[in-house]
Amino acid sequence: QVQLVESGGGLVQAGGSLRLSCAASGRTFSSYAVAWFRQAPGKERVFVALIGWTGSRKYYADSVKGRFTISRDNAKNTVYLQMNSLKPEDTAVYYCAASRKYCSDYGCYDEKLYDYWGQGTQVTVSS
Repeated sequence: QVQLVESGGGLVQAGGSLRLSCAASGRTFSSYAVAWFRQAPGKERVFVALIGWTGSRKYYADSVKGRFTISRDNAKNTVYLQMNSLKPEDTAVYYCAASRKYCSDYGCYDEKLYDYWGQGTQVTVSS
């Protein structure tokens, strides 16, 4: 069993930065790939980024490539999402999710791969 808790959301002006954290409970956290998804008002939840078990495997949605960076610290059971050059269209509730299944590239976009989800943290980017 893994419990995920997101933090770090807030209100920021366009062009600013935020760092989200996803803290996990459970001693087997290092065996899970962790992804970030986001859901904007009135829209479906979509994939943002994923990091593999060791941190060497990373994938990003095209909309955030070059602006967002995902990382993990297995000693702290935490995954981070550094978000730079934020845009109003990045406004959403951000969720982290964990999976023990292997995926690559667009295969990681499928929500059904993920076994555990956090409650989400709100990110609002003002213009």
